[in-house]
Amino acid sequence: MPTTEEFLEQQQAEQKPAEQKKQGELKKSAGMFTIVALTITAMIGSGLFFGVSIAASYAGPASLLAWLLIGIITVYVGMCFGELVSMFPNAGGVYEFTKRTYGTFPSFLVGWMTWLVGNIGAAVMLIGAMDYLFNVFPNVLPDAYAGIIKLALSILIIVVLNVVTIYGIEASGVLLGIFSGIAIIIVVAIISVGFFHISPSNYTPFMPYSPVLIFVAIFFIVETFFGWESATFLAEETENAEKVIPKALVLTSAAVAIIGFLMAFVILGVLDWQQLILSTTPISDVATILFGQYGAPIVGIGIFLTLAGATAGGVVSLPRLLLALARDKLFIDSLADIHPVYQTPYKAILFQMAAAIVMLIIGFGQYTTMLSLLVPMALLMYIAVLFCVVILRKKMPDHPRPYKAPLGNIGPVIVSLIYFGVIALWLFTQAGAFPIFLIALSIIALGIPIYLLLTFYYNPDVIIPVINQISVLTYWLEDFLLPKKIRKQVLALFEDYEGKNILEFGSGVGTMTMHLAELVKPDGHVYAVDLSKQNLKIVEKRMRKKGHQHIFFIHDEHCINRVHQHVPEVDMVFSFGMLSYIQDLKKVLGELHVRMPEDGHICFIEYANLYKILPNVGWISNPERVRQVFKDNGFSVTVQIFKGTLWDYMVIYGIKSEEGIPYI
Repeated sequence: MPTTEEFLEQQQAEQKPAEQKKQGELKKSAGMFTIVALTITAMIGSGLFFGVSIAASYAGPASLLAWLLIGIITVYVGMCFGELVSMFPNAGGVYEFTKRTYGTFPSFLVGWMTWLVGNIGAAVMLIGAMDYLFNVFPNVLPDAYAGIIKLALSILIIVVLNVVTIYGIEASGVLLGIFSGIAIIIVVAIISVGFFHISPSNYTPFMPYSPVLIFVAIFFIVETFFGWESATFLAEETENAEKVIPKALVLTSAAVAIIGFLMAFVILGVLDWQQLILSTTPISDVATILFGQYGAPIVGIGIFLTLAGATAGGVVSLPRLLLALARDKLFIDSLADIHPVYQTPYKAILFQMAAAIVMLIIGFGQYTTMLSLLVPMALLMYIAVLFCVVILRKKMPDHPRPYKAPLGNIGPVIVSLIYFGVIALWLFTQAGAFPIFLIALSIIALGIPIYLLLTFYYNPDVIIPVINQISVLTYWLEDFLLPKKIRKQVLALFEDYEGKNILEFGSGVGTMTMHLAELVKPDGHVYAVDLSKQNLKIVEKRMRKKGHQHIFFIHDEHCINRVHQHVPEVDMVFSFGMLSYIQDLKKVLGELHVRMPEDGHICFIEYANLYKILPNVGWISNPERVRQVFKDNGFSVTVQIFKGTLWDYMVIYGIKSEEGIPYI
């Protein structure tokens, strides 16, 4: 038996045989160069250019130990990501790994965290990029307009990067290659020239503060090495991904770890750390010493481009995460659409662009605060991913692993404990850390209602227990969920209710039943069918209170696939909120059709444009297609939208008509 979607897809194929499939395939055109370039741009974060001074403010020259430790961890985590992507080379990356390990809900939260981390990270990069750019040109902008111009330029960068990404992974690869090349040139120049300007006295005293603060320093530099997940999102677009991506991750992680330590070593050796911690753009100060007043601006522009390039990593990778979530109906399903020409997830890219701009506006000019939000969320996400290695070793021991991380049963646990310790030390040693951490947890928790909303919206199988639990709340909120004004408008679409037999297909808590019961008196009847026992108990109580004896109640958990056998012939059918859950629409409409006389009236009311953001479920988004589906099953209908506050109401109404005459 075909599902509603299968039936409707068949209908659509007959009408438009040349139409592209909604969810096409991504083009496999990424190779080792693209993956390495993406990983470099993603991993060389703002910490490389700001983190040295911040870490030194907590641990002095001993912060070098923090760089050394986090570098070793970086390489190992790259190995763990390599093992996971070799097992599951799909577009979802970390979401795919955690889905296979923990199940749907935990993996959604990890995907949600990853998406938030990516957007906050992009904001952090652009904030840092603007600081370096306008440090090069300090007197160009008037103070009154500096903030607005910086923000406008940042938004322009996001838009340009996203537009390029829409044109395909080849174009993105070229862009990433340029940015990664700039990053390598800048850091190699600073390191190679800086070695000849090191003053050993700058490393003394080596440990001016408590050794514990070395781990606090890690908190502020660990962001430098975030970004392994970016490469995993391109697995579906990479030839031989299970071998190429692990190799790229390990090599790039090792290179970035070495670069990070050498940069910190040179910067601390060139500039006294007590002077360094006072600088807002420490690399510019070091560049002035190394390259003079003419060379320093070039370095500053290079750092600006490097940080802008780090934003490009998220621009390329995060839409692939949205694509994976949308495929699993855990995000707006239209974001799974693939461009018919460029073979990129263009709707996900545009959505991601808008989200990045919003995050940038919220956090602009607050580098340290945004970094403090980013790091704990990212570490929690990475901890969840690291445990996937351990769990999957036991859960799927025979699953092919073209690449296998060493010490896979204990290494991820040790790294996770270090990450937990870093978060704990930050919380207990830094003033104001707890409120920021609570904000981070609150943002993560926002994913829970979003998950529930999307699950209920797209998956009828999970709705019945929830409807039973919230039936009383639904009753209290009925005037909000279906306002009296909308009810009045719907009922006015037809005349002559008196004496009619009406099937209410999905009675809910009796919101429409109350009106229909009055309108059909004295000789008519209402057959209230619902999939929730609790809803029907409320309806029955309300009818009894009003003294209505002509209402019949039918509980049917399977009404998403049928019309109950006890429903007799009826003159009219009303339904509110059921259409999007019906899984076999052809069967349901057919069973309604045989119970109705010619010219019998039908009316389906459905939520539309939820929160003015979420699109309508699948085929319901196309009014012409809705009319055609009803026509093919013997009904002539009109589709009308009634405007609401937080959502609209789609009303599909008409008559049973074998002639197929348009209903007006």
